[in-house]
Amino acid sequence: MMAITAEQLTHVARLTLSAGSVREAVSAVRDTLPGLRVSAIDAFDMRGEEPALRIGERNLYLMESDGHCWSVTRDPAQAAGIVLTQN
Repeated sequence: MMAITAEQLTHVARLTLSAGSVREAVSAVRDTLPGLRVSAIDAFDMRGEEPALRIGERNLYLMESDGHCWSVTRDPAQAAGIVLTQN
């Protein structure tokens, strides 16, 4: 398990806000925080889930894993990665 720090979340938010697209944001995050798992998916796939952060027209979800399945968490200490969506 890898906890996500407040500093990392702030950095991800800045990168996400300045990126031209969600895919560009994912690439920027991967380049600057290589140990962090990050993916972009369609917002429809996250329907019904509450984002940890709303970043302009994008949402950031914290994800935890039991080693097999992924689920959304609100706790950065439990997070092993993030998912970004475009609204």
